[in-house]
Amino acid sequence: MRHSVLGTIRGMGVRANPAFAVGVVAVPVAALLAAALAGTLQQLTYVHVMAGVLWTGIDLFMALVLGPVLGGLDGRARAAVFERFTPKLFFLMPTLAVVTTFGGITLALDLGVFPHAMPWLALFTAAATTLPLLSIGYQFDAFTDRRWLAFFAIAVLGSGSFLYTTLGAFAWTSPLMLIILADIALLTILGNGTLMPGEVRIYYQITSDDPDTDLIGRIGLRNAKLSGVQGVLQLVIIAAMVYLRWGGLPL
Repeated sequence: MRHSVLGTIRGMGVRANPAFAVGVVAVPVAALLAAALAGTLQQLTYVHVMAGVLWTGIDLFMALVLGPVLGGLDGRARAAVFERFTPKLFFLMPTLAVVTTFGGITLALDLGVFPHAMPWLALFTAAATTLPLLSIGYQFDAFTDRRWLAFFAIAVLGSGSFLYTTLGAFAWTSPLMLIILADIALLTILGNGTLMPGEVRIYYQITSDDPDTDLIGRIGLRNAKLSGVQGVLQLVIIAAMVYLRWGGLPL
């Protein structure tokens, strides 16, 4: 069965509840745009921190609470939970990740704590787009699929152009910002290259004529455990932000 990208998103939205899917994407993104384009520094900080708190909290909850609970269930019961849980996560978690990431980068640029940012952001863009796409291509055996090839070509050309136009200004940035940027890159690669494809695979199973409940349970439990890894990576970023604040920078 051949699935389209728009068809998958539409199907996930129906299963998540259309009002929920639209709301959890539109409200955080609108808050970020309003704070970044017309708000104060404090308002942008609030949006960034609140999105980050929700993102980190949900990841840690999934790893520390939900994962162990589901691990004790049989495959069918576990699959039943993820059939209802996964479509909502598909919209909620990437939105929180995007709002947190772009809010944080905008804050760092506005506060002047990210020197020589553009070349490093170009490197980040290249890693955060091409590596997840390679992982997706591998998991779905899509390296010869024209749709995957088109997305990958756009990612390579776009990130390559960004690198080409900024590499002449390359210089070392602060070590703390390097740690934060590398951490965000790992979060993005893990989220978009493993967790989200896992959610799509669960969706394909629950919409098939003969869903594999064991596979649904295994992927869901794996994603819950990997959410703990994401939570740890997010705690590293929080520690770095606290260090910046402790060092006297006006965050």
